[in-house]
Amino acid sequence: MNSFHNIRAVLFDLDGTLIDSAPDLGAAADRLRTDRGLQSLPLQAYRPLAGTGARGMLSVAFGITPEHPDFPDLREEFFTNYERCIHERTDVFSGVPELVTSLVQRSLKWGVVTNKISRFTSLIAQRVALFEGAGAIVSGDSTPYAKPHPAPLLAAAERLGLEARECIYVGDDERDIQAGRAAGMGTVAAMYGYLGAGATPEGWGADAMIYSPLDLLKLLKPH
Repeated sequence: MNSFHNIRAVLFDLDGTLIDSAPDLGAAADRLRTDRGLQSLPLQAYRPLAGTGARGMLSVAFGITPEHPDFPDLREEFFTNYERCIHERTDVFSGVPELVTSLVQRSLKWGVVTNKISRFTSLIAQRVALFEGAGAIVSGDSTPYAKPHPAPLLAAAERLGLEARECIYVGDDERDIQAGRAAGMGTVAAMYGYLGAGATPEGWGADAMIYSPLDLLKLLKPH
């Protein structure tokens, strides 16, 4: 497993990497089913695809793709449901607060790059004290492109006043690793995250894999 030298910042994906939002995302999607008289599905059905947002949640709830004619209306209803319950069951993963504290003690900057749109990212940032210390929060609609395009990661590095090569990116989805590599950053796969149904993280090309948030500290060498 690779370690990282001369790193000045760590950027993180949000859902499945810093926070466990699957319970609220699943509840928002499941309400679409129960409001239509359909049987409720267990959280376990939604959890693997929680990192893919509305697309993943609606595929579980109704077996539809974005090409389906009903998708736009269902997505907006899902967004409304999610906005209402966005922090009822969501919490940071165990070890994340300690990880962030350690990064700050090492004089490392940190930030968030997520495909979650700012409509929801801003609510989470307001309600979770952890994010007060983030040097950059880049949402899925903050730049013209979302991950796996490198633009959001490059924007975050710019906000931190750093070169991309001075940052590493940690995420639980193949798109995260693709974006990080395209941006010229070191990449870390968060194996404790959602990963996605049928995912093969070993083939993503990440520089390292971690199985708990605090594992990241072992990869960071003094600069």
